[in-house]
Amino acid sequence: MQISVIQNKIYEIRGQKVMLDFDLAEMYGVDTRVLKQAVRRNMARFPNNFMFEMTRKEYNFLRSQIVTLEKGRGKFSKYLPYAFTEQGVAMLSSVLNSERAIQVNIIIIRIFVLIRQTAIAHKELYEKIVSLEKKYNKNFKQIFQALDFLLSEKQEEKQKEEDYKNRKRIGYKSD
Repeated sequence: MQISVIQNKIYEIRGQKVMLDFDLAEMYGVDTRVLKQAVRRNMARFPNNFMFEMTRKEYNFLRSQIVTLEKGRGKFSKYLPYAFTEQGVAMLSSVLNSERAIQVNIIIIRIFVLIRQTAIAHKELYEKIVSLEKKYNKNFKQIFQALDFLLSEKQEEKQKEEDYKNRKRIGYKSD
């Protein structure tokens, strides 16, 4: 299973990175109803921070964002999907006790870890950029002030030249 395929099936819902039940069922090679049934039988293993059922509004929004989710009769489940966090995906391997489920879970967990590490690296990079901006903004502010001063002097010189050309002439006028 390719990493990019799995990464594309990880969504952010309610501020959490999650995978949806129909995507997981496809990866595990089972029907979505079988996966949901196994989860319902073991609800004690899935507290709210492991899994939650999406609201109709969240599901409709997600459907509008993902082109592969088609509209129409028989194209989607009438039941709202479950969204599994990283811990919920890990718990699924104990509920779906098959070799394929275990192998897929290992890959998924590794991808969640990779995403978390990438986010941390981006956060560190962002913090470095902010500190550099603070440090160098003072220097650039002085440079911009000097440039503004020079430009304003040049504008004053142009204005003086214009005023000299447009001055009222005195003396005799010849036609």
